[in-house]
Amino acid sequence: MPKKKQTHLETTSKAVQSAANAFEKYQSPVWQHSLLTDFDVSLFLLGKHFKLYEKMGAHLCTVNGVDGVYFAVWAPNAQKVYVMANFNGWNRESHLLFNRWDESGIWEGFIPHLKKGEVYKYFVKGFDGSEVEKSDPYALHAEHPPRKASIVWDTDYAWKDKAWMNKREKKNALDQPISVYEVHLGSWQRDPADPERVLSYGEVAAALVPYVLEMGFTHVEFLPVMEYPYYPSWGYQVTGYYAASSRHGSPQDLMFLIEELHKNNIAVILDWVPSHFPGDSNGLYHFDGTHLYEHSDMRKGFHPDWKSYIFNYDRNEVRSFLISNAMFWLDKYHLDGLRVDAVASMLYFDFSRQEGEYGTNEYGGTENLGAVKFLKDMNEAVYGNFKGIQTIAEESSTYDGVTRPVFAGGLGFGMKWMMGWMNDTLKYFKQDPLSRKHHHHQLTFSLTYAFTENFMLPLSHDEVVHGKSPMIYKMPGDEWQKFANLRALYAYMFTHPGTKLLFMGDEFAQTSEWNCFESLNWDLLKYAPHKGMQNVVKKLNELYRSEAALYHFNFSNEGFEWQEADDVNQSIYVYQRRSNKAKDTLVIAINLTPVFRQHYRIGIPVKGKWQEIFNSDAEEFYGSGKLNAEVKTTENIAHQHQKQSIMVDLPPMAVTIFKRTVK
Repeated sequence: MPKKKQTHLETTSKAVQSAANAFEKYQSPVWQHSLLTDFDVSLFLLGKHFKLYEKMGAHLCTVNGVDGVYFAVWAPNAQKVYVMANFNGWNRESHLLFNRWDESGIWEGFIPHLKKGEVYKYFVKGFDGSEVEKSDPYALHAEHPPRKASIVWDTDYAWKDKAWMNKREKKNALDQPISVYEVHLGSWQRDPADPERVLSYGEVAAALVPYVLEMGFTHVEFLPVMEYPYYPSWGYQVTGYYAASSRHGSPQDLMFLIEELHKNNIAVILDWVPSHFPGDSNGLYHFDGTHLYEHSDMRKGFHPDWKSYIFNYDRNEVRSFLISNAMFWLDKYHLDGLRVDAVASMLYFDFSRQEGEYGTNEYGGTENLGAVKFLKDMNEAVYGNFKGIQTIAEESSTYDGVTRPVFAGGLGFGMKWMMGWMNDTLKYFKQDPLSRKHHHHQLTFSLTYAFTENFMLPLSHDEVVHGKSPMIYKMPGDEWQKFANLRALYAYMFTHPGTKLLFMGDEFAQTSEWNCFESLNWDLLKYAPHKGMQNVVKKLNELYRSEAALYHFNFSNEGFEWQEADDVNQSIYVYQRRSNKAKDTLVIAINLTPVFRQHYRIGIPVKGKWQEIFNSDAEEFYGSGKLNAEVKTTENIAHQHQKQSIMVDLPPMAVTIFKRTVK
């Protein structure tokens, strides 16, 4: 049938109504406007929108020639959501956002004439009748704690790190040396004139960059810099996932720090916490009067150790939020990697819980299948969008395939912390050297599983807090022996397969436990033992970067061979590290008793002249100076599964490294 022709009266009526709607739309405090397309919303609801930071939160934009700010927040069960801010005198109910027609649960709207720097919150009338003031989950900036409001901001920055970004894929690859210096921004250094004041991002850049260059670390890893309210949480209780902590400056100030590291060929890793969040009233918890981001079943949604709340990874919108957050830091801040915190707590419902205190999955098991899906999706997203980045799992269980690609059934991480190595190594080194023969294979055991994952060897912040003592006081014996033991531990670490991580202060033998409220005790470097420790770490980093045998096969048994793993009574270990070139082969000998072993025969794989290229007992390291100063010529005597051998001296509690010389 032909369409009914509209009368002049009907046409006029519709035009008047349209004009009235437009007038109402642009004269009301909040204009009905959206940056979200139907496709955006569909991806969000499916858990597949990985760039929500471009649409959600507060965005400076222009609508019909008028500058202002577009707001969008997910609160599907809220009765109403308002913007309250400086501009409206913190009036809770003057600026009501629009609830989208598509039942996505997104509240949005454009408020004209607002500018960058506007301080705001959301006033949420919850499903349960609650009335709460919430920070913006997608805010790019936040007030300095203890204030909790969000700040309208942008991520505009004229990056000058193109040279680094172009070569990152090669420099940050898994067959390259990766030596990580773990840093807490608030306590690495503080203002000497005012020890209560933390340094700004710019001040950190001025001091940290030259220090990392001097020490020879290839990477810096920052403990979380996302906004967090409780300083002693070290950043692991996040409320502002998209906001760089204002304790140290603006988002652009953090970008400057990262850029300065990049300009000096230093990669930057950031600790990321998608495992749990605090119950602060202004944060994600109970956001719209319901358990929105966290599980409603507290057997799955509450972490008893940390008194925090666990993300509901089964919810598509939550996965979109978190994966977008991972993408955000890699995209807007040019980060080179994310170290994902507490992965084991994500993978298992029974993590750190007693029988009857945990939930189960749909099949009755304890594996959190939603978390598994989230981690796989996250790794596929970030590796698929950013060349040369790495993700690293802090994962303490025996979960299979953490660093296996997703297409092969794994979680898809680039590396995993080798927690077993750390625990066994520290237990061994705490032993009196004369009784170490009874614990000999605590050091050999790691090689039975060293190549099952891509492992990073961590001596992290967790090992020097909460009564665990600083590294130097974990070591037995008198002062000289403590320093000799610690030098040997670091040398063993740097010659063991896997990448490396060392917490700030450990490199010069900090004598007190880490205190987040205080600067490291840099005055210790006035004393020879501490300066020697710093020198040995500097030398180990130099060797690690220059000797391909120590990194080329970081995660493959092709790069390692035991020569002597069973000299229990003398606590001696001998092994090879290899690259894909025979000329690079190193032979490492370790003596972990205080007895000077003279004329000890070690096997050598290739005939020729072999030279000691490292000795942790050198005087420059505060050692006793018992070196193998002369070049050794191999003898045609088979030993330790090798056709050739040499006689060497093994200093007390020391590590020596030999390499074939062409001279």
